Parts: sequence; C-alpha cells; structure tokens
Amino acid sequence: MHLLEVENLTKRFGGLTAVNKVSLHIDEGEIVGLIGPNGSGKTTLFNLITGILKPDSGTVKLNGEDVTGLAPHKIVNKGIARTWQLVRPFRHLPAIANVLVSCQAPRGSRKIEWVKTPERKALEMLDEVGLTDMMMEPAGNLSHGNLKRLEIARAIATEPDLLLLDEPFGGINPIETDYLTKSIRRIHLDGRTLFIVEHKLHALMKIVKRVIVLDEGKLIAEGSPKEISKNKRVIEVYMGGAF
Repeated sequence: MHLLEVENLTKRFGGLTAVNKVSLHIDEGEIVGLIGPNGSGKTTLFNLITGILKPDSGTVKLNGEDVTGLAPHKIVNKGIARTWQLVRPFRHLPAIANVLVSCQAPRGSRKIEWVKTPERKALEMLDEVGLTDMMMEPAGNLSHGNLKRLEIARAIATEPDLLLLDEPFGGINPIETDYLTKSIRRIHLDGRTLFIVEHKLHALMKIVKRVIVLDEGKLIAEGSPKEISKNKRVIEVYMGGAF
C-alpha cells in the first residue's frame, strides 16, 4: 500500500483545466520532486492534496484512507502537512513560540511523549532545521532563509506522515539554499517522507530520488533526476534546452 495515492485528480477553473486526470503515488520514506513550467498545475495539485481546494473528480488517499476534499485541518490531523511559498509566521513571537503553536495541533499534541513538554518538543523541531540558537529571536527578525526553515519546523511539529514543501528555495541566496538543503536532508534521514515543488532544479535534483513532471495540468514524465534531465519532452516543454 502506498503512503499517498492520487488517482485521476482533476480541477477546473471555468474553462481552464488546471489539473487534468493526474495519478501518482508516494511511498513511505521517499523524497520526491514535482516540477513543471509556471502554470503547469503544481501548486493546484498541492492544494488539492492538502484540502485547500476540492477536486472536480478523482481521489486522494493517505495510508489507504480516502481523504479527498477534507478540510485542511482534518488533512493535517490525518497526517499531511505543508509549507507555503510565501511564509507567514507570527512575526512578533519568538521562533520557539511559532513552533509551539503547531505543537498544539491535535495530532502533534497526541504524539508528545509523557516525558516531554511541548517546549522541549518545539526545541527539538528547531534543532532538526538548525535554528536552535535563534529560538528566542522574534520571527520578524529572521532572514528569509531562516524563515523558510522555521516554516518547516512548524510543519513537522504536527507529526506528519507526509510533508509537502512548496518552493522551499524560492527567494533565498546560495548560502541559505545550502543551509536549507542540509536541513531537508536531515529531516529525510530522520525517516520523514517528502514531496517537494521547486523551480531551482539544481538544488532540487541534489536531494530527490524521483521526479514527477507536470505540463498544462497533465503528468508528462516521471523518473530519476538523471532520467528526467535527459527526457526530450521535459527539455522541450520546460527547459527549452538542457538542464
């Protein structure tokens, strides 16, 4: 049984079919990339999986359970969490308090061991992304790259079975990209399953093992980073040349 199974998922906005009969799966422990040109349906697909949007047809299953169209907070408590391309922390609160908010989610609070306090769990989440030394810093004072890492810490505090990252490298410089890459690798090595949308392909291809490609709402290719980098259709519709 797959951890995530999407079957024939479709979403239309008027005359535009943003996601067109997309079927895919992700297995426990995988780290998978999702790429495609602007407007190819990547974020819409994430929004369908996480309950932000309801599909016109098709199904989303998590651990074999149909979660299609459930409200976002119910999706989180089933075991899917996500980050956002545009981060929106509680800027006046310190980093650790931002994570503590996520620790109060029903799923996150259930998984706090009796020997732990929520504060200790929040500190461990910050440690996973390398922000321990900034735990008392107001979120509004953090760099954009550190805010991206804080966003991930908030998401994993809900104890997801599947973590979706929406353009984690967007808007950050090469040094911050390197720090964030290390954080994502650490999270994956800790046993977490990840599904990542990203435009910075060089950074993405270094960390994922499998890549799914969308174009005009349709799944057009799937394979290893090496296979995708040589796929003629992907190069034609997305790259306009070589990787």
